[in-house]
Amino acid sequence: MTGAIIGDIVGSRFEFYNRKSKDFTLFTPRCFFTDDTVMTLAVAKALNEYEAVTDYEAFKRTLIKSMHEVGNYYPNCGYGGRFYSWIRNRETAPYNSYGNGSAMRVSPVGWYAKSLEETERLAKATADITHNHSEGIKGAVSVAGAVYLARTGSTMDEIRNYVSRFYKIDFTLDEIRPIYGFYETCQDSVPQAFEAFFKSESFEDAVRNAISIGGDSDTIAAITGSVAEAFYGIDAGLRETAESYLDERLLKIYKEFNKKTEVK
Repeated sequence: MTGAIIGDIVGSRFEFYNRKSKDFTLFTPRCFFTDDTVMTLAVAKALNEYEAVTDYEAFKRTLIKSMHEVGNYYPNCGYGGRFYSWIRNRETAPYNSYGNGSAMRVSPVGWYAKSLEETERLAKATADITHNHSEGIKGAVSVAGAVYLARTGSTMDEIRNYVSRFYKIDFTLDEIRPIYGFYETCQDSVPQAFEAFFKSESFEDAVRNAISIGGDSDTIAAITGSVAEAFYGIDAGLRETAESYLDERLLKIYKEFNKKTEVK
């Protein structure tokens, strides 16, 4: 989960001012957390209420409440238009979205679940409440599954094989970097985020890869970072710097979740 938050914060200043290079300072005073972090922590808050999820419909109701409560504290953090309306009006029905919001917020599931099957089922539940289009669900399930596999010791090739069940990645970062634009759909950003991870040599390198292709930089980096954290771990200094960008409300959720899942 911390990896998603770092990716979001580092990528925040590049979302509308893309930097098609890996050469940049990770954290600056211009960085900030966005809706990616807020909604990731809303998912974590809902999971904090359960020792184990057995009633998935009840969990969805808990998650909707959490997303409304946490989300409305941060009305200007960068929500998409339809999701902003869902938050502000406290709607409870999904709206068939296939935006990448389902994938960027799902990483806590990969740390919480005790099996790949549970991971996939919980990930689907987190998408269903808003992003119930098949592509929105695919984005959430694939990212959470990759996080789970990475944190439980799978190799890069094993994670790649898992992801290939969902996406055909038939491009390289170098090929798409000159032409890649701003896409907010799962199908046009989640595969790119995975490729940034697959071509990485460290957590930091993965985040730099993600930002270097441009596009929806904070979200792509959040998705890449969520998997990269589980695979490589995160340097304590990076973790502490990221935490310094969170306010007390978000930091409380963050610390409670990490304690619950024993993430150091």
